[in-house]
Amino acid sequence: MSSEKPLGPFKLVTVNTAPERAYRLVGRVVENVKNKYTIIHAGNAENIESVKAVVEEAKPDILFTASMWTPEESQKIIGIAKEVVPDLRTFSLPQGLQVERGPDAVVEYIEEHLPGLLEA
Repeated sequence: MSSEKPLGPFKLVTVNTAPERAYRLVGRVVENVKNKYTIIHAGNAENIESVKAVVEEAKPDILFTASMWTPEESQKIIGIAKEVVPDLRTFSLPQGLQVERGPDAVVEYIEEHLPGLLEA
């Protein structure tokens, strides 16, 4: 393990209709990657209508859309968020991932893709 300090901090906003699940899953990811990245879960928008307000308030570096959104909805969410923070890094979980494969698969999927997202 290198002695370099973790990258970040990165402020993260999630868009998930189940906020407690979003906080729980992101909490697991944050704990698992804390040696490499410092991630602060700064907020969650529970619906598309609240994305703009949450992004304006949190001013995140990263936005995750959860697997309950269709690709079209995810694109809409990202579009709204990028109007507020144009250089926002975004990540959309594949639709149905949580339902089909469960929370462990979601955590794994996020961790697999974080380096490309945060180190780009």
